[in-house]
Amino acid sequence: MIIINKKLIALDLDGTTLNNNSQLSELTIKTLKTAVAAGHVVSIVTGRPNRISEQFYDQLGLKSPMINFNGNLGILPHEQWPLEYEYNVDKDIVAELLSKNNELGIKLIAIEGRDLFMANRGATIDMGFFPTILKAGQQLTHQNLQDHHNPISITVAVEPEAMVTMTSYVETHFGDQVSISPWGGKYSIVEIAAKGIQKATGVKILSDYYGISQADIIAIGDEHNDTTMIDYAGLGVAMKNAIPSIKNAANMITKYTNEEDGVAKFLNHQLDLQLAE
Repeated sequence: MIIINKKLIALDLDGTTLNNNSQLSELTIKTLKTAVAAGHVVSIVTGRPNRISEQFYDQLGLKSPMINFNGNLGILPHEQWPLEYEYNVDKDIVAELLSKNNELGIKLIAIEGRDLFMANRGATIDMGFFPTILKAGQQLTHQNLQDHHNPISITVAVEPEAMVTMTSYVETHFGDQVSISPWGGKYSIVEIAAKGIQKATGVKILSDYYGISQADIIAIGDEHNDTTMIDYAGLGVAMKNAIPSIKNAANMITKYTNEEDGVAKFLNHQLDLQLAE
């Protein structure tokens, strides 16, 4: 197979590359491995922390850097990468939210870094992404907060009726330092991270690292946090199941949803991988 232009393929995970059971289909794995074998670069660019992304990276057999926390962490899993980076949030903000959690209607506060996860309580079963029972050393308190480095992200779950109050408080007091991003979906959850850092931040670092022009970037996503990389890419692609604003921002929309191997079928056609579907 001869490549006309080497592409950087930046892939969101949830609602995009993964199906609704948070799994990679056999067709998706085969397609992405074929794209890499053909000389393209496939990179995961996700809002997920690395602790719940690396299993998919390994399933795909990737060797490219991975971007986590919506652009705030760039690593080469299992190896050293000279361009490894992370953007952090002042832990004093965490302390402030902990002290006002009742006043602001906060149900859960979790902080994360590359090798850090702590929360003030276990998550409810239906919240997802966080353990329901905290292990030793994972309980977040004012005291042990001071024993750790500044986190990469703060995730806050609030009572639905308290969302405006909580986000307004953070914006008023810390808006010059952080950005607040809703997770999307049915839960009242936001992520607080370094101001101005987005998925496009990581995609640009990847494209520069590989010497791939902006015109040869393909970015595929479905939610609010994918907007910047879809705007930045030469070819921004929205999933058929994407929210309306992502479809409006994209150059193309897949014919199939994430439940129907939309990423695999799109790339198979777009890159002429000639895989039987």
